[in-house]
Amino acid sequence: MELNSHQRPFSIKLWPPSQNTRQTLVERMTNNLTTKSLFTQKYGTLDKEEAEENAKMIEDKAFATANLHYEKEPDGDGGSAVQLYAKECSKLLLEVLKRGPGKKDDEVVTSVHTTVPHESVFDISKGKRAFIEADEAQELLSPLKEPGNSFTKICFSNRSFGLEAAQVAEPILTSLKDQLVEVDLSDFIAGRPEAEALDVMKIFSTALEGSVLKSLNLSENALGEKGVRAFGALLKSQKCLEELYLINDGISKEAARAVCELIPFTEKLKVLHFHNNMTGDEGALAIAEIVKRSPSLEDFRCSTTRIGTEGGVALSDALGNCTHLKKLDLRDNMLGAEGGVSLSKALSKHTELREVYLSDLNLEDDGAIAIVDTLKESAPHLEVLELSGNDITADAAPAIAACLSAKQFLYKLNLSENELKDEGANLIRKAIEGHAQLKVVDLSANQITRDGAQQLAVTVVQKADFKLLNINGNFISNEGVEELTDIFKSSPDMLGPLEDNDPDGGDNDEESEEVADELEYKMKNLVVDELK
Repeated sequence: MELNSHQRPFSIKLWPPSQNTRQTLVERMTNNLTTKSLFTQKYGTLDKEEAEENAKMIEDKAFATANLHYEKEPDGDGGSAVQLYAKECSKLLLEVLKRGPGKKDDEVVTSVHTTVPHESVFDISKGKRAFIEADEAQELLSPLKEPGNSFTKICFSNRSFGLEAAQVAEPILTSLKDQLVEVDLSDFIAGRPEAEALDVMKIFSTALEGSVLKSLNLSENALGEKGVRAFGALLKSQKCLEELYLINDGISKEAARAVCELIPFTEKLKVLHFHNNMTGDEGALAIAEIVKRSPSLEDFRCSTTRIGTEGGVALSDALGNCTHLKKLDLRDNMLGAEGGVSLSKALSKHTELREVYLSDLNLEDDGAIAIVDTLKESAPHLEVLELSGNDITADAAPAIAACLSAKQFLYKLNLSENELKDEGANLIRKAIEGHAQLKVVDLSANQITRDGAQQLAVTVVQKADFKLLNINGNFISNEGVEELTDIFKSSPDMLGPLEDNDPDGGDNDEESEEVADELEYKMKNLVVDELK
């Protein structure tokens, strides 16, 4: 795995936006609030000062919402966070436009925040990661003891609770459990000895047992089987859980079986995340059982979990029951071509799919073709497709292109670290020519030369609101790099870096063979001459 990570030195990160981007958005919204439009004609324009104040407030709120979304999937590229950021800005801007001019600042703030009241969330995760002992726990958790408080979500992440601090928290959580709907206990025992950590988990589990939670986050706690069982009382009591996060928790095959055993009620489960664990094929069989009895599942993430073909086939079969799936992330496993073919059968039932992340699965052409052939006929509103690092060659490009042609809502396409070459890249380029929604294309490390890169660049640079073309790590000549820079001279941010490009890598095989043959001939002659 370490070697594999060195082969993938570059990845696109769309979140967070730069300060420049955020300020530009504020200026754009200020302009919308102060200039004539259908809305301002109906509701009135704001003066410059009031508009700017509202625009800043809207951007801050939208950024906070999107950033919270991004933090739940920290290894993602931020594409979904960007979409949420834009959506929130639009929604809040519309509210302010309809409200019209002349509202006091406190009235505006109250209205904009009505969707998520500030007092409903209690969060101690900000700041540096730190141990928390009894005295500090008493002070930090005091707002939770205030009569009539309306906290429905608590986040204790990033603070490590010792036994005494947990004992302080126990009666407080017991008194609150009937009103809580979201509990985030991710990374809350870091650095504690195993025995103490297990005792702390049992205290929290008992205190919250019987609560009616919609969301539970136990990530980053190195749970293993013992940790999962320490939370047994809480897990068993959850009958309405909609979201469960077990990211980077040391979920082995034994721990996966414990999860399967301790969560009997999964009918309402919509989000299930198992990223970065050591589950393996045997553990995948247990996870497949959970998935099989989760018909409402919309977002399933089981990436970087050491799952091979056997586990992949079992998961694929189980996913066939989840017909409401919108987001699927199985990245960085070893499903192989057989696993890909099995997965393709399940995907035929997923008409609501929006995001599909299938990078680094060793799919090869056969697995990739099976998947895209299925997606072509299903998932009409697909927005994200990732198939990077799968040893896909130009032979699979016609099938991929046919699928892409049918996906007019596609926002992001990642086919990096394959072997498409110019032939495959050109087919992909033709397929995305008319895609108005497409914003990000990654065809890095695909042995593409100057001609293929230039055609891709000319195609995407003309797209309105296009954000990024990544063609780093290819075989583009120095002249080709200059041409690309010139094509994007009016919008340089749309072209990713090219420092890993190999300008000498594009020589064709025949040329290389001729050079090798000539060198071998000369070496033989040299030896003969010396012997004479």
